[in-house]
Amino acid sequence: MLYLAAKALLSGLIVAAVSEIGKRSPALGALILSLPLVSILAFIWLWREDADPERIAALSQSTFWFILPTLPMFLVLPALLRNGVGFVAALALCCLLTAILFAVMAWVLGRFGITL
Repeated sequence: MLYLAAKALLSGLIVAAVSEIGKRSPALGALILSLPLVSILAFIWLWREDADPERIAALSQSTFWFILPTLPMFLVLPALLRNGVGFVAALALCCLLTAILFAVMAWVLGRFGITL
């Protein structure tokens, strides 16, 4: 239980740090945010728990495929916000778009025999 709490605390600290840095410097916050810190932490936590290279390889490969449908959100969100759409509505629309793109990505990958 202590290990789980430590993982949650460290992961939360990274998110809080990015948020604070982003207030002062959006570019630096974005740079840190774009680093695959959460993925790296997940790989480390998973390795410490069962040291299964195949599981980590599968997680890494699936992460790659699921990153692709999230990329449009980073263009659509600022476009919506700059055109007067409220933050909550813009974020909700981006989440819906991302969910649709996830489903499309899973379907397309399935057609090519790639399972996630």
